[in-house]
Amino acid sequence: MSATVSLPPSAPGAGARRTVNRLKRARGQLSALIDAVESGADCRSVVTQLAAVRGALDKAGFELISSAMRECLAVPAEPGADGREPDSDGGRPTLEEIRALFLRLT
Repeated sequence: MSATVSLPPSAPGAGARRTVNRLKRARGQLSALIDAVESGADCRSVVTQLAAVRGALDKAGFELISSAMRECLAVPAEPGADGREPDSDGGRPTLEEIRALFLRLT
């Protein structure tokens, strides 16, 4: 059972810029990795580049989760009518949803 969680919309602030920059860096590193594999680069070089791509993507994911945590802690999601946390409906993620997203990255 997998729920879709929308992260808080990113304002054009520093957090969004950092995330976009990390993703662009990962895109460049992925292009270099593809080129290395296609040109028959040695295994060490390919694995090094693969680790760089993975690191850049991980850091972008952690930046997104960090932004969601700051948003959630600043303005917590309101409980539903029954007092429980609301189900994921594309609104602000609950702390439990953010925790689950974080664990998916590790």
